[in-house]
Amino acid sequence: MPITEILQKNADIYPNDISLVEINPKFERQRTSWREYSLIETNSREVYRKEITWQDFNCRANRFANLLLSRGVKKGDKVAILLMNCLEWLPVYFGALKSGAMAVPLNYRYTADEIKYCLDLADADVLVFGPEFVGRVEEICHKAKKVKTWLYVGEDCPTFAESYEELVGYCSSKAPAIKLTDDDDAAIYFSSGTTGFPKAIIHKHRSLMHAAMTENNHHSQTKEDVFLCIPPLYHTGAKMHWFGSFLVGGRSVLLNGIKPEWIMQVAAEEKCSIVWLLVPWAQDILDAIERGDVKLEDYDLSKWRLMHIGAQPVPPSLIKRWKSYFPNHAYDTNYGLSESIGPGCVHLGVENEHKVGAIGKAGYGWQTMIVDENKNPVERGKVGELAVKGPGVMTAYYKDEKATSEVLRDGWLFTGDMAEEDEDGFIWLVDRKKDVIISGGENLYPVQIEDFLRKHDKISDVAVIGLPDSRLGEIATAIVQVKEGMTLSEEELQDFCLDLPRYKRPHKIIFADVPRNPTGKIEKPKLRRIYCGESVVAQQNEIK
Repeated sequence: MPITEILQKNADIYPNDISLVEINPKFERQRTSWREYSLIETNSREVYRKEITWQDFNCRANRFANLLLSRGVKKGDKVAILLMNCLEWLPVYFGALKSGAMAVPLNYRYTADEIKYCLDLADADVLVFGPEFVGRVEEICHKAKKVKTWLYVGEDCPTFAESYEELVGYCSSKAPAIKLTDDDDAAIYFSSGTTGFPKAIIHKHRSLMHAAMTENNHHSQTKEDVFLCIPPLYHTGAKMHWFGSFLVGGRSVLLNGIKPEWIMQVAAEEKCSIVWLLVPWAQDILDAIERGDVKLEDYDLSKWRLMHIGAQPVPPSLIKRWKSYFPNHAYDTNYGLSESIGPGCVHLGVENEHKVGAIGKAGYGWQTMIVDENKNPVERGKVGELAVKGPGVMTAYYKDEKATSEVLRDGWLFTGDMAEEDEDGFIWLVDRKKDVIISGGENLYPVQIEDFLRKHDKISDVAVIGLPDSRLGEIATAIVQVKEGMTLSEEELQDFCLDLPRYKRPHKIIFADVPRNPTGKIEKPKLRRIYCGESVVAQQNEIK
């Protein structure tokens, strides 16, 4: 069934139960007890805690769907979403789906040029954006090829847009009469290869439903569970994990902040039972406990039953350390790609903590295969490319038949990740076929950083690779070859990099020659052996 039917079901069965809670720790609050909050309006009308019921959620989605229809949006049109996590995010997403349109979530870290590129690539007809993005959107609002409707969520609507809140207030809260099926296109998510140019990934309603079923099968969410969602909702990881709770009408909390004391406080106050973390956040929590900044006796965490991690390799030492403080937590890790509707095509399983370090086995409804360069299965224990198959595989890359044909064959998605299967059938990632750097759960694309650095008039050549980092997983490292006869300091280069978004700036700079092969390609395997060989070997020994 289409994923929108789950929202209607929850609204029918649990109309007055809380569906979503938004917590903003940076804003003022008054509290008399953990369940009683005085919602104080500040200058920005923001409050510490806001919530909506399932009926509210469904009505908001219906109103937005009817607004879109009144603006001529048709089945298959594209509605882009550029919002920070907030109560409006998911009603906007589901409103787009209910109108028959495709939801197109955008990374909130995109620059103005990247926003325009993705809007054009997806043929977006509508953009819904928040106050954090006014400057970036204003830069490109007259340049986007197809966007006709610019909807602003927040106060002080800019002149080039229309107020979302004002417009939806005039729209019907009844579900629009749009017939949807499992085979209808539902969403476009963005991914990228080593070139750094995003690809638009098409998923049907069937994919979204399967993500919900997979997540619920893996982690057994019930109506009583409370899911703490910290990662951004544009990411398939956050939303598809939330889908497991959504499927059963469970309450979810959107926390806008990653400080350890905020996570602990909200997990205690909201009685959260399931928390999904990235490696750096788990590391920060443990460090805060060991420094004494967070005292566990100050928090009632008795409801917290599951901690799971995804988006990057998980050091076994981290989980051992976590379990020493939280021995009653079940632990799981998930592997996935946006092309496989996010996490869950491979997962470890809460019963397999003895295999921490592996990504696990095929998830619910999924198949896995490890193949050689000719796409033939390799023997167990041999390294090859990981391929996955299941109802959550993407339909295609939008308007890119060549790229689609390179990764899809007979229903199999070839991930580009190198892996091997051990004697017990567990899959271990060995290396990435692509050069993408995963730092703190975010993908960094070396070519983008290299192209920027090459603009410096003292740089002859440059290569960017990932070096292991205990907190972020990897850090972007630039190997810089300075032009003959010139000098360049690290401080000078770091100042030059201030024009890059913060998350793309190299964490480490090494001044050295950049090796290239006879065809002119940078020999990145050689660079990895030179600069991170010992660290990688140590990490692999820890995993094995």
